[in-house]
Amino acid sequence: MREVRVIGESGEQIGIMRTLEALDLAQKKGLDLVEVSPNGRPPVCRIIDYGKYQYKKSKREHEARKKQHKFSMKEIKLRPKTGEHDYQFKVSHIDRFLSKLSKVKVTIMFRGRENTHPEIGREILLRIIEHFGDKVVVEQKPRREGRFMTMVLTPGDHYKEIADERLAEKEREENAAREAAGKPESSDEATTAEEVETPTVKTPDEAAAE
Repeated sequence: MREVRVIGESGEQIGIMRTLEALDLAQKKGLDLVEVSPNGRPPVCRIIDYGKYQYKKSKREHEARKKQHKFSMKEIKLRPKTGEHDYQFKVSHIDRFLSKLSKVKVTIMFRGRENTHPEIGREILLRIIEHFGDKVVVEQKPRREGRFMTMVLTPGDHYKEIADERLAEKEREENAAREAAGKPESSDEATTAEEVETPTVKTPDEAAAE
């Protein structure tokens, strides 16, 4: 009958056992026998609570999705004759959008005779690019489209780091509030077996067939 190398629920090495014996040991503990390394010689199984393992895995995937950077699109419009005060006001809005991890489409609108001087609009856009420097990624360079000239800015590492720190601070505050209320923190400790994406749970019939 096939043998397996067994790891206990605390990570301790139990040793090589027959599959049915290992399954019986897991059942006596009210746990499951999970194959974590089928290509091992012999294959490696671990005794764990499979339901709890699946719950932790699902929770980690959910937390990972929460931390992914998703960019929405905002738009700021200016005119070639936009005054300095209004220009600075618009730039502050661009900074605010970027800090919230939004892409920003900056549009220069031309009217009448302004259409004969596109270089003025280009100078405004290049000034904005220079203002933000390496804090942003220029996804779309200034481009003329009829009466409009547009460019698209994407948050760079500077803004992503700020967003990550903001999220970490929020989690610390939530954990502190939970501790004050006597509840456990949201983070879960991972077990060695959790590194395996698709473990196989042994059943008595499967073990007997081996």
